[in-house]
Amino acid sequence: MISNKGTTMIKYNFIHLSHTDLDGYCCQYMTKKIYTNAIYLNANYGFEVKENIKYIFGLIKNSEKKDIFLLITDINLSIKEAIQIDDFVAKQNSLGFNIKLQLLDHHISGLKCANRFSWYKLDDTKSASKITYEYLKTNFENFEKTCENGFDDYIKAVNAVDIWLEKDIYFEYGKVLLTMISKSFEINSLMFDTNSRNYRFYLIEKSIKLIHEKDANIKLDETLYFLKKDFMRIGNTNDTFENIRSQYISKILSDEKEKLMVKYLNYKGILTYSMGNISILANKFLKTNNDIDFFMDINKKGRISIRSNDKIDVSKLAFDINEGGGHKNAAGVSLNDFREDIFYTNINNFIQQKLDNI
Repeated sequence: MISNKGTTMIKYNFIHLSHTDLDGYCCQYMTKKIYTNAIYLNANYGFEVKENIKYIFGLIKNSEKKDIFLLITDINLSIKEAIQIDDFVAKQNSLGFNIKLQLLDHHISGLKCANRFSWYKLDDTKSASKITYEYLKTNFENFEKTCENGFDDYIKAVNAVDIWLEKDIYFEYGKVLLTMISKSFEINSLMFDTNSRNYRFYLIEKSIKLIHEKDANIKLDETLYFLKKDFMRIGNTNDTFENIRSQYISKILSDEKEKLMVKYLNYKGILTYSMGNISILANKFLKTNNDIDFFMDINKKGRISIRSNDKIDVSKLAFDINEGGGHKNAAGVSLNDFREDIFYTNINNFIQQKLDNI
């Protein structure tokens, strides 16, 4: 049992916002050892950080639990964002909340924030995951006992590649880890946030076990393909990578189709966001879900791909939306007024409004 040294922070409602790279996900992988029931969020810089901050504020305001630990890792806040968070926490605490705020980062551009706020810990000599590792070892009893054999060296590998220590003995292994996370886009994080994060956690967990193997970097590089297939495989039957992936994603979509549904006249469809290359997936999904008539995917630039399985002429649907076109079962259209969003519900509402106006 992990307990916090001197406090009862283990009982806090935990929210962890982190970056979208190897370093950021490693920070969350570690805190998951402590907080098994937590809210995890990931953001890149700029727009995504701002939107996640607003989302977190909403979560806290509506939280039944008043003891909250908000941790931000591997994210460099602007001074405006830091002031906004500091003011919010102070206000909520004055209203009866007990919010513990901590930021752990290594980007030197956050120096002004670090000099101003005590909760903003900055150390530009090491990666955020190494800073987080040291923080957890210091503040949570028995944390180290939850870490796998070789985990200390694993953090060294992440640290070496994140701050580019080419002479470090774990640098080459870190390079493979960096690519492992950056190219783990098989499960769309915009659509399937939890599944995508758990996918990366799985790869981190499995790659820890290989760090002391002979030629570990090569071993991991050659093993990743099979690790990815193993995570997504449903049942024991082997198949091609894309077929396994399509079956896995199709099942998630099937389980969540009520939340993803859009309607056009008397037809029912589902809408996905930035899936890309949907032909195989859409065909698999539509064959499995006879109650759905069409499959739509919109990317960040407002380009929509539409597929059907002889139930509706999607070339007509594409034309009705914004004078698009194509074939009866495969068509496309572009929307000039679409704006990128990180929350699926907003996108679904936008598209449904378009369909309602036809």
